[in-house]
Amino acid sequence: MIQTMAPLTWPQEPSFVTRSEQRVWKALVDQLGERDLVIANQRFTHRGNDHELDFAVVLDGHGVVVLEVKGNKIWHEGGQWWQAWNPQPRRIRPVDQARDNKYVLLDWVEASPSWFGRTRARWAHAIVLTDTEIDPKFATPDCERSMIIDTNDLADIGNRLRTLLDIQDNARRPTDLSDAEAIFDALSGRFLPQRNSQLSIEASVAQRDDLVERLSAEQARILDVAGQLSRVEVRGGAGSGKTWLAVEQARRLSRAGKRVALICYSRGLSQWMQRRVSTFGPDERPAYVGTFHGIGRAWGAPDGSDDDSRFWEVELPELMLELASDQPLENLYDAIVIDEAQDFADLWWPVVMEALKYEDDALYVFSDEGQRVFSRFGGPPAGLVPLVLDKNLRNTRQISSAFSSMAPNRMRVSEHDGPDVRFVPCSYDAALDHADDVVESLLEEGWQPSDLALIATGSRHPEQKARQEDGWEAYWDSFWDRDQVFYGSVLGFKGLERPAVVLALNEKPGMNRAVERLYTGLSRARDLLVVVGDPHHIETVGGADVLSRILGES
Repeated sequence: MIQTMAPLTWPQEPSFVTRSEQRVWKALVDQLGERDLVIANQRFTHRGNDHELDFAVVLDGHGVVVLEVKGNKIWHEGGQWWQAWNPQPRRIRPVDQARDNKYVLLDWVEASPSWFGRTRARWAHAIVLTDTEIDPKFATPDCERSMIIDTNDLADIGNRLRTLLDIQDNARRPTDLSDAEAIFDALSGRFLPQRNSQLSIEASVAQRDDLVERLSAEQARILDVAGQLSRVEVRGGAGSGKTWLAVEQARRLSRAGKRVALICYSRGLSQWMQRRVSTFGPDERPAYVGTFHGIGRAWGAPDGSDDDSRFWEVELPELMLELASDQPLENLYDAIVIDEAQDFADLWWPVVMEALKYEDDALYVFSDEGQRVFSRFGGPPAGLVPLVLDKNLRNTRQISSAFSSMAPNRMRVSEHDGPDVRFVPCSYDAALDHADDVVESLLEEGWQPSDLALIATGSRHPEQKARQEDGWEAYWDSFWDRDQVFYGSVLGFKGLERPAVVLALNEKPGMNRAVERLYTGLSRARDLLVVVGDPHHIETVGGADVLSRILGES
């Protein structure tokens, strides 16, 4: 029997990526009663297809409603639904999605042992348009006005859903608290393995996805403090959630009406941030998301060769400083947010300050000195208020304990359990070959290609070189290819992660910044880490404690 709350919720503390879903969740929880059930962000695999249900509500004395939520401006034209999107509107199918998800949930519930002996109750579907007003007389053949909750209806969403159920499926019986409890039990799973049985790899990865997202959202409370300050440096070790916070801070500043630049050094990380930001509402997206050098191109600076380090580190920043003084005010920024700021050279910081509209505009810097893997030195301007993150959110306990002694700031090891770190001993010049064998083995175990990355501390893997021949944009697009393992270097993988990482220690002995590369490489895996290389190199670079933990001896 479920202990009643007001209302019942599944899961108890869901996490939301979009503002529109957060608004709907709050409205439902505020308005429904202790005998109702709210289901949020439930994923289903049904008849070979994946479905993600935004919300379902079980209303005591009425029935079940499945909701599809859409933010941004929505309109109906030419027999199709359209959603405002950047760079152009996109066609959507909200009514079809709501109806399909209704039958997916219905089939799952009625096949569950917890529902045996019960007759079918009232079921309905509806769409919620959080940022759109709909005419009271609106109707299409498959969507009456009563099936739409628009931005004005949210304040009374509970009563509107009850009325919808009474209209749409009044021939069947209403639901009661026991039905809500049965559906809750059905969502808990059926014919489950015993507590100590191992989750499938796919299920474990999905579970950790949700956990990391929720923990990162909880840590965003530090931004409530940062929001009261205009010049802040957030310091934290690998796995502390800095990148998530940097993007969230850029979103908050944009929502407050500021023109924001969200920047970093790495191309791969900048693409990850661009994809994350694309899920935000139009008023939450920064004016610029990309690399530091990309701002120079936006101002008219030329491109340079990837092999010309002097151009990128000296010549282009000097040119950008000149170009900044000629920019009209509307091309500059009210706030700049920088992730992986330890990558920035001294010559870059004057450009950052000139890119602000006024001298006292906001600057938020996120950094980890332990990941300063490039042979350049620089530091942010004086006067930034330091805030410190001291807990690992991303990695499992086994992974975070392996590199925790190398972090520049004392970090609390993750509390979340996972598989032991694996180690394959070999010489540095054989590391890539052995790493290839490990990748094949992991695929045979059931890891998906998109869950895996092979990253090297030394020379690039041949597969990485081949993909980069098509240009860096095509190369980084492969990072999101669900059918490919990703191949990269520690230098390029900074700020990114994979559920499983094979770290090839293939650098020649005695190379500079080996400590930083080892620390960064060990921290890229979220769930499973496999280290391939020379144990003597690990002990020399990282210390006896790091080697001992990788070997599972402490």
